[in-house]
Amino acid sequence: MIRRAVPGDEHAIHRLIQALAEYEKAPNEVTNSVADLGKHLFEEQVCHAIVAEQDEQVVGFALWYVSYSTWKGKCLYLEDFFVLPEYRQAGLGSQLFDWVVEEARSTGAKRMDWQVLEWNELALRFYRNKDALLDPEWINGRLVF
Repeated sequence: MIRRAVPGDEHAIHRLIQALAEYEKAPNEVTNSVADLGKHLFEEQVCHAIVAEQDEQVVGFALWYVSYSTWKGKCLYLEDFFVLPEYRQAGLGSQLFDWVVEEARSTGAKRMDWQVLEWNELALRFYRNKDALLDPEWINGRLVF
């Protein structure tokens, strides 16, 4: 079952964020706390999330926020999208992704963006099956504070 995240889900989402960081070979990079995640999701609404439940536990999530393109206008940025490996064959990933796509469309977003690591062939195949454009032309820039 896919549903919108509610207060209290920040604990499960944070555990999944840690699992994602481990999957992406960066387990020590997560500095976000459960408390800050809850505040950002439910009080400040800096970002939004949905969760996938199976066997009465949260096994996947997608987290996004509104971004802006000077060329296109309102956009949606899918920050993270993850399903525990043992639940990946149940179609939950497609359900989460499709929910976010519908969220983007229904809120008037002109574009939906995300990043995927170049070595993550499983994810690349998933996005290609969704007819996504995977643009090798742009280089990501970042400042860390």
